[in-house]
Amino acid sequence: MDAKILDVSGKEVGQVALPEKIFGHKPSKRFLHEYVTVYLANQRQYGAHTKGRSEVSGGGKKPWKQKHTGRARAGSIRSGLWRHGAIIHGPRSGYGSHLDFPRQKAKLALAQALSARAQDGGLICVKDLALKDPKTKIAAGVFEKLGCAGRVLVVLDAPNAALQRASRNLPAVELILAADVNAYAVLKCKKLVITQPALEKLGARWN
Repeated sequence: MDAKILDVSGKEVGQVALPEKIFGHKPSKRFLHEYVTVYLANQRQYGAHTKGRSEVSGGGKKPWKQKHTGRARAGSIRSGLWRHGAIIHGPRSGYGSHLDFPRQKAKLALAQALSARAQDGGLICVKDLALKDPKTKIAAGVFEKLGCAGRVLVVLDAPNAALQRASRNLPAVELILAADVNAYAVLKCKKLVITQPALEKLGARWN
């Protein structure tokens, strides 16, 4: 699969062969849904935290003997049935952080997401995104000439301070490095803009 290489004015300046091992997959909705579910669960922060029996103070001694008191059996005042005792099935901070997704499966999910963008015409390869001035108006004009509409994900090979400053007031534009790109970020965008050096660096992750 080949893709056109554009410059900042939107003109074609060449072509590049997209690696088959990255852009040649058939996307699976069920598999990508599994990845997104785990990814979003691990991004959530659970602030509410209730105490269990092991965290409530006191209760080291049995309140009364087991038999012949006429009262119900009780082993600890930490029980959730007691006042000032533990909370049964309450919210716990850190819940969801234990969800695991194997590294190779995450890598496959990224390849399927990239393949989906390449197949639906949402992939745009550019030679470079060097701006003369770090101005929002210039950055917006560049993305307009590239045919970007909706949410845009820009994949760079290295940090670009000028582009970062120029696009920070564009709410639909997100910048990410090739080393940090993930399947969720790719699936969330409508247009995926990737520079030629970033494409080479992305391919190195599969070598």
